[in-house]
Amino acid sequence: MSTVEGTKILVTGASGRIGSVVTRRLRAAGAWVTALSIDDAPSLEADRVLVGDTTSQDDVADALDGVSAVVHLAALAHRDIAPPYDVYSTNVVSTFNVLAQAGALGISRAVVAGSINACGLPQNVHEVWPAYVPYDTHLPVDIADWYSLSKHQDESTARMAWRHWGIDVVTLRFPHVNSAEALRAQARQLTDDPRPGVLEGWSYLTTDDAARAVELSLTAATTGAHAFFLAADRTLAPYRTEDLLDAYAPQVPRTRRFVGREVPIDLTPARELIGFRAEQEIDLPTLDLPGTAPRTTSGTIASKEH
Repeated sequence: MSTVEGTKILVTGASGRIGSVVTRRLRAAGAWVTALSIDDAPSLEADRVLVGDTTSQDDVADALDGVSAVVHLAALAHRDIAPPYDVYSTNVVSTFNVLAQAGALGISRAVVAGSINACGLPQNVHEVWPAYVPYDTHLPVDIADWYSLSKHQDESTARMAWRHWGIDVVTLRFPHVNSAEALRAQARQLTDDPRPGVLEGWSYLTTDDAARAVELSLTAATTGAHAFFLAADRTLAPYRTEDLLDAYAPQVPRTRRFVGREVPIDLTPARELIGFRAEQEIDLPTLDLPGTAPRTTSGTIASKEH
């Protein structure tokens, strides 16, 4: 029996790519779900469906009525999806509005959709590189776009909400999240040209795994405000991670070596804090990166006999 059974949960952004899967999963687990969406979404699988804006105090107050936990997924999820003012203001006001009202009502737990972009690298307008890999929660930030700034600010808002009202908040730094079909298409693109994936560490997560991470975050024993990365264990490029880094980020220090297609992101906090490990992976072969020396199954460079 899921420990969310019987829990009344608000899901914002419920009609979105992740939100629709989260809503369906929580309801199937026995939760009583209020779904809040900016657009009419008659196909949503929820007990209560509301159309409203997470920047509106009245809409959020109505949506929070009677709930005991919150999943806040509503956001403009890319730098270029809308004008800069709209992206930044929508995201930071929504997160503040939801967490502040939830905290003031005495709601004890919230899960927030964060982003790998909180570090500022993937959507940066300059040529930037991480200080080191694997990415971890201590990675220095370098922010030069409004979307990344909004996701970085959301984490500060979560810490403030916990300190002020005592609401426990888990912020999940999602990588690229999509359906298996869409991820397979992206894998084909990265096979042809891995370069576009370098600043995200070629990381990904399926929508089903993202929804499972949300459920685990709702039921975990963590207290306080925590933000950490999520990803599948292996990359979405069919090449060894060491070869990819040698080819596309040779100047970036590595604090350890990577085995096979291991994703260059520290996933330890996700495992320790919420017990999450991705269950779904896109099935890819492990190939030699074109232009590199062939490697053995152990990852060492194969020698040639003369």
